[in-house]
Amino acid sequence: MSLEALRSQLPAYAKDIKLNLGNLASEEILDTQKRWGTFLSCAVAGRNPAVIQAIAAEAENHLSPEAVTAAKAAAAIMGMNNVFYRFGHEAGNDVYKTLPAKLRMQVIGNPGVDKADFELWCLAVSSINGCFMCVDAHDAVVRKGGMTSEQVQASVRIAAVVQAASVTMDAEAALGS
Repeated sequence: MSLEALRSQLPAYAKDIKLNLGNLASEEILDTQKRWGTFLSCAVAGRNPAVIQAIAAEAENHLSPEAVTAAKAAAAIMGMNNVFYRFGHEAGNDVYKTLPAKLRMQVIGNPGVDKADFELWCLAVSSINGCFMCVDAHDAVVRKGGMTSEQVQASVRIAAVVQAASVTMDAEAALGS
């Protein structure tokens, strides 16, 4: 399935999502790797099979195999880290913030692509997963890596729209539409 096919499957009530997907796919504030890595990592984080398949098919036309792997790794590692660090931040007991994580996270140090790009994908996924501690941490790294506020915002716009497409497709499947 392609991005266009996904867009055509979105129902009329999700017209804004359909239009935003098209607009963001061609927006140039992010270079190709940043843009399509964000799309792919966010699709994986959103968990809807149709969205993942459509965006993966499109992303593979724009990303190296290493970048495809890294985008999927960003969603995977943030699936773990966002739960762990969000707990530490939200728990009423500050002792959790002082304990070592004792979780393997090697891919963050060696993602196989430009570190700032990988961190941008982690930031976008963290936004979907609601881990504001991770959003802040990854924002600091990408900003230090030279990315602008506009680029960060563009990645989060992609995250928002891809997540909305996933929610919509899940709802349509559940409703048998």
